[in-house]
Amino acid sequence: MQENNALEAVMNLIMLSGNAKSLAMEAIQAAKEDDFELADQKLEEANNELTGAHNSQTSLLTQEASGENFQVTLLLIHAQDHLMNAITFLDLAKEVIDVHKKLAVTQPNS
Repeated sequence: MQENNALEAVMNLIMLSGNAKSLAMEAIQAAKEDDFELADQKLEEANNELTGAHNSQTSLLTQEASGENFQVTLLLIHAQDHLMNAITFLDLAKEVIDVHKKLAVTQPNS
């Protein structure tokens, strides 16, 4: 794999994963304000960003599986950390939003 392609995929991993995490946080904030429509919209946007990050990761994995090795750098490890954290954060955000939805039903207008 050309070094520029690998670097582009790594930077996409960082950017898209960061976007997904930020959108998940925005979804939680919306749920805290009982704006569940916005929360769901932000979760959908976060999922879309995460899909893009997964696509970048898949391109790296596909290249390596086809025999095109590249140097594992600290930047690549950092990108993988961002992806893993975004996935975990998005899963947790969904649970937090569900709790807010249940609280809104049991304690309306509080």
